[in-house]
Amino acid sequence: MHGLDPRLLATLEAVVRHGSFSAAAREFGYSPPAVSQQIAELERRAGLRVLERRPVRATPAGEVLLDAEQGVRSALAAASAELDAMRTGTAGRIRLGAFASAATSIVPQALAQLHAAYPDVQVSLCQLEPEAGYSRLKRGDMDLALSYDYDFIPASPPRMLRRTLVARDPVVAVVPADHPLADREVIDLASLASETWIAAPEAALRLELLSQMAKTPGFQARLQYEGDDFNTVLGFVAAGLCVALMPQLALPRTRPEIAARPLANPQLTRFIYAVRINTRHAPRAVLDLEQILTAQARAALS
Repeated sequence: MHGLDPRLLATLEAVVRHGSFSAAAREFGYSPPAVSQQIAELERRAGLRVLERRPVRATPAGEVLLDAEQGVRSALAAASAELDAMRTGTAGRIRLGAFASAATSIVPQALAQLHAAYPDVQVSLCQLEPEAGYSRLKRGDMDLALSYDYDFIPASPPRMLRRTLVARDPVVAVVPADHPLADREVIDLASLASETWIAAPEAALRLELLSQMAKTPGFQARLQYEGDDFNTVLGFVAAGLCVALMPQLALPRTRPEIAARPLANPQLTRFIYAVRINTRHAPRAVLDLEQILTAQARAALS
């Protein structure tokens, strides 16, 4: 294949990401026919169809080109970051991503410290989960992200990203304050098997994993919650409707209606990371923000 144009690859990526020619056209400021013409030109150069039209999705050949587009974009993002670092040693702007509990507990004080040291640096914050953060880092749309995984379901980041451990966040059992287990110093996971649970896959541990870890049947959900707000889950617990497991960082400092107890048999841990594109050089403000976030996370969990 000759004359592969990165602009055509970018158009392909936008069409697949949006699942729509018209949405991709709006992103680039093109007309829909212009996007169709670019895809047709890409298919002419490839000698293969790169898109299925109904529904819109990449063909196997399109997937190969999407991988190439991601590689080009990541290389350019890495080069841009290194040039910024070599040119000034600081960043005029930092685009930060953070998952929900970090965005509320770690980030505010960290940004206050950063502002004191770099008053001219502008920061934008986007709340997102790890996979979305990885995708935006690879695309060059983000400079630094807070991410996580769990010791029992580890997940490695893409190879072009650098991930640094920030803190270990213990998973705790959360029960109503008047629950029979609330007066225990630690709670065995198996002792919670028959309790009323809330299914909240975006804001708590997935129930299907708990029975495996406890080696005990049970852990059936009687409540369903579609959302990522830990406070909503805590509200259900405080009302006496259920029990839950969640990372310590997600808990408020004081909430008398609930009791949070360390978990035993097994102990579970969420690992929090700072992630950025893997370059030899990085802007000084980004490196300092990474260190500040680490200090804030460890202080919050001490």
